[in-house]
Amino acid sequence: MPGKKTRLWLKGFDFLSSLTGTRPKRKKAAPRKTAAVKTANPAATRRTGKARVTRPPAARTPGVWTRSFHSAPARAGHLVNHLAYALYLPACATSQASLPLVVMLHGCKQTAESFAAGTRICRLAERAGFAVLFPEQAKTAHPHRCWHWHDSPEHSEAPAVASLVEAMVREHGFDPTRIYLAGISAGAGLAAVLAVHYPARFAAVGLHSGPVFGAAHSTLSAMRVMRSGSREDPLHLVETSVDIASYPGMPAIIVHGELDSVVAQRNAGQLGVQFARLNRLIDAQGTLRVGEQRVTRRDNIDYVDYLKAGRLVVRVGIVRGLGHAWSGGDPREAFHSGKGPDATAMLWSFFRRQRREHAAA
Repeated sequence: MPGKKTRLWLKGFDFLSSLTGTRPKRKKAAPRKTAAVKTANPAATRRTGKARVTRPPAARTPGVWTRSFHSAPARAGHLVNHLAYALYLPACATSQASLPLVVMLHGCKQTAESFAAGTRICRLAERAGFAVLFPEQAKTAHPHRCWHWHDSPEHSEAPAVASLVEAMVREHGFDPTRIYLAGISAGAGLAAVLAVHYPARFAAVGLHSGPVFGAAHSTLSAMRVMRSGSREDPLHLVETSVDIASYPGMPAIIVHGELDSVVAQRNAGQLGVQFARLNRLIDAQGTLRVGEQRVTRRDNIDYVDYLKAGRLVVRVGIVRGLGHAWSGGDPREAFHSGKGPDATAMLWSFFRRQRREHAAA
């Protein structure tokens, strides 16, 4: 029988059973291992697996879905250097070159396929014309496929994901000024880490049902943050992580369920304040510095928006009646709810207006 610490750990991170008490209907087959080959850049130390083309997870989606893996350069202390991933290329695009790319980070107990099907993002990618990248956590790295968002950046999966994104842009010619990042739950936690520490690579970030940035440094503190948000000043957490004066800014949209019993709603408000500070819209005391703040309610969502010169920079949306699930998703997939507005469409509507002027090479 599991000991007390083990039971606490499972309670905090087994998001699927804690929310619904259910398990996925079928167990996904492990991806077939393939031999590694060098990337197009012979000077690079990164290695990428041979792509395996499979059927897209979304029905009636004509694009190309490929499965492969990427090995980032080995660095001392890095928790994960090897990542499986899926890539969706829309059939509507005449060329991969200059396509926008949306990077999607799944939550615990999810896979690339289940996250793609639940969010229906591949269907939107066909209509809007962008590619989608799904990094996937391995069970060998975490038994529930949770990302280590609460670890220090260098010990999390953030460097490996950043390396994967760089490799995809180089290999496929995606527009480096239009790379967007989104995640749910633990994936949102890792997305926040990437947005804060790799801002030159991303034009905007979307965080769905995610924990506040920088407040957790262990499994136990992560559970505390999930339940009640940060006890520390959230502004202090970002100011000790980056130099606000030189930080290039990061437009952010934050979506959270009003009835989320896994990651408390308070986290969303604290994330909104943090990203308002990262975009220098508020000062260190939380007072509005430039632009304006608007509080509105529509489409069953309570919004807090931060605008600069009339342009939406940070948005926090609390979906009324929603628990710990992707709003407006496919309810047949775990952690996706048919209730609420379509979060996938909300994120893309926000992303498509953003561009990184000085993107990472």
